[in-house]
Amino acid sequence: MPLSLALAGLAGLVAVAVIAGLIWRALDGRRRRTHDASVSPEELGSHAGRTVLLQFTTETCARCPQVRRMLRAVSDALTGVEFAEVDLTRRPDLAAKHRILATPTTFVISPDGAVAARFGGVPRRMDIEAALASLRSPQEIR
Repeated sequence: MPLSLALAGLAGLVAVAVIAGLIWRALDGRRRRTHDASVSPEELGSHAGRTVLLQFTTETCARCPQVRRMLRAVSDALTGVEFAEVDLTRRPDLAAKHRILATPTTFVISPDGAVAARFGGVPRRMDIEAALASLRSPQEIR
């Protein structure tokens, strides 16, 4: 094989990898459609009837701790918003039910249990706050 053909093939492979990485990065942490999803009170436990930031995680998730810290900070800053975490290693039934294919996955859940927003990957704080603001009246936000 001529060297020029091998280099052209390598350059093409690098270009495809870069484009795939840029697409992956653009989609990571973005808000997704929820398709009328809801979470049952049994799944939320003591958080039922409240606005909840629900993070699905696993024991081996490398990005989950940073998302956990951010979600806890948001829930601490807002009145009436709670943080809950589900380890899918211990609850694989929920991964199947909610079609969770990757962690971290975050749900913003309204007090009636409806999933108002779903984020796959690491969400931006301002996107989480915007999703919460759509559920709350301005006077409820500290």
